[in-house]
Amino acid sequence: MRVSIATDHNGVIEKQELITFLKEMNVEVIDCSENNTPTDDYPDFALVVANKVASKECDLGILLCGTGIGMSIAANKVKDIRCAKVSSVDEARLSKEHNNANVIALSYKEEMTKLKEMIKIFIETSFSNEERHIRRVSKITSLES
Repeated sequence: MRVSIATDHNGVIEKQELITFLKEMNVEVIDCSENNTPTDDYPDFALVVANKVASKECDLGILLCGTGIGMSIAANKVKDIRCAKVSSVDEARLSKEHNNANVIALSYKEEMTKLKEMIKIFIETSFSNEERHIRRVSKITSLES
């Protein structure tokens, strides 16, 4: 499993702790925001992560910013990306199980325990492959045409 991760100027410390956590899970991590500055723009980092996932260089992506909202909006502009702004463990599970999300966007302000739990569930959950979910994801994909 290879995961790309990035943050803007918010969440740099949290990102480092999450990278350590991911490596402990035997996940290969690609840090897409190694050199953050106070004037970072989150769309730049969302684009790098999304492109790595869309090109299949990485299996999944994780984005961090103040709320996760801006990152998710930016990432979803990339073809073949289904980025979910996740705020709970249940949303992390359902984003993958029902929507086949391949990127999640999180607020770095969440407690670290919760961030780790959401990421772990996101990585470990599989797409359900139920007909209704396949149909719905297919409709989402068709919107990119």
